[in-house]
Amino acid sequence: MKNNLNQNSEQLSQKKIDWNIIQDNMREKFGEDIFQSWLKKISFVDEFNNYILISVSTRFIRDWITSRYLDQILQIIKNYKKGIDRIEFTIENSKDHNKDFEDLKNISENQDNRNISFIKDSFLQYNRIDPNKNFSNFILGQSNKLAFEASKKVSEDIAHYNPLYIYGGVGMGKTHLLNAIGLSLKEKNKVMFISAERFMYQFVKSIKSNEMVKFKDYFRNTDVLLIDDIQFMNGKEAMQEEFFHTFNALIEKGSQIIISGDRPPNKLLRIQERIKSRFSGGLVVDIQAPDYELRYKIIKSKIDYLNILNSNQLNISEEIYKFLSSEITTSIRELVGALNRIASFARIYNKTPNISEVKIILKDLLNLSENKVTIDLIQTVVCKFFKISKNEMLSSRRSRYLVRPRQTAIYLSKILTSKSLPEIGRAFSNRDHTTVIHSVRTIEKLKKGDNELNNNIDNLKSKILYNKENEI
Repeated sequence: MKNNLNQNSEQLSQKKIDWNIIQDNMREKFGEDIFQSWLKKISFVDEFNNYILISVSTRFIRDWITSRYLDQILQIIKNYKKGIDRIEFTIENSKDHNKDFEDLKNISENQDNRNISFIKDSFLQYNRIDPNKNFSNFILGQSNKLAFEASKKVSEDIAHYNPLYIYGGVGMGKTHLLNAIGLSLKEKNKVMFISAERFMYQFVKSIKSNEMVKFKDYFRNTDVLLIDDIQFMNGKEAMQEEFFHTFNALIEKGSQIIISGDRPPNKLLRIQERIKSRFSGGLVVDIQAPDYELRYKIIKSKIDYLNILNSNQLNISEEIYKFLSSEITTSIRELVGALNRIASFARIYNKTPNISEVKIILKDLLNLSENKVTIDLIQTVVCKFFKISKNEMLSSRRSRYLVRPRQTAIYLSKILTSKSLPEIGRAFSNRDHTTVIHSVRTIEKLKKGDNELNNNIDNLKSKILYNKENEI
């Protein structure tokens, strides 16, 4: 039976991409309006070894999709076929210049841009606001509650927290919150939502075309500036200089600035100290790795949404809910990707997978960390988390401030590695395997009634699995 399932899983990865499935996912991710206006225009041409070829009618549509949606479309495709690493375009009407201007006209007719700033004299609109990412569909948990509340406060009272800086790992919901703020404020304010990468692109383009005055005017005359992924501004001194003056000009005129990054301001690399100081001068909040309860709520919400969209109901068992909530702990995006795989399997084979089949479908995700997680890594991460030295952890001392971290490290070594109990004991200064058993049972018992311990272990697992001990 297992061989058959492995064979089915391999066949699933070998099959050519079903573009209808990709389109369904694009409709779900971007919303019906965006899908009908832009993404429905994409035609699938062919699939090659590590890329796919798609077709659109004009260069304008290609540039529009590339600037706003391409990375997310590629991620959707990679959820079904990890070997695909790029998307190539072909233009159906390469000489039909009039179509480009018709499409540009359609933007004005189909989207309300009265209160959204964008760079004129360019076919690319940089505002990234997505109507489907709002406060009402942001799934709330302990790990993201502070960031959510701060975002809501800013959307109700501009410049109350200025700037607001939100940081967290990949796929934790930072962009969703920035988008929700933009949606709340765009009716009465001039809102600009742009990634640091696109800001850099427009900056360079403005220099080359001698349009820096226009660049400054557009960015300094907005009421709300949302900058996503600020870490990508690293090392670009000239651009950082312009950003610094833009930042100051907006603060002075009472505009609201909201920024997201993958780390706190003081840990940004190759960013000017005066910029990091400005970021730190506002409200800095983080989004932590989702805990078990939040992961469970996300899975439930996602499955319910998929069942609304599709006639074939996905009847996931409670066992699978709990399994996914326990095993996929690193990011929300990875969790959603796992659910998309399960939904794809169910659609292709016309059956809801059981727990054994789910383990096969997600085997690469579940084994993602198997080779890189070592007991030494676990010890290092736990020591930094609890602010003790490794020598103290491995010593024979039984002080209370050492016992719990030591037991936690032993417990994590048991659940995150394939090492035997004697091997784990040897790694902890030749302790007996019965000591290992006692430590594991103690932590398991304490977890049942200690929310703080549960959160600590979730955070530690996330840092270990992503090998981020240097960021603790």
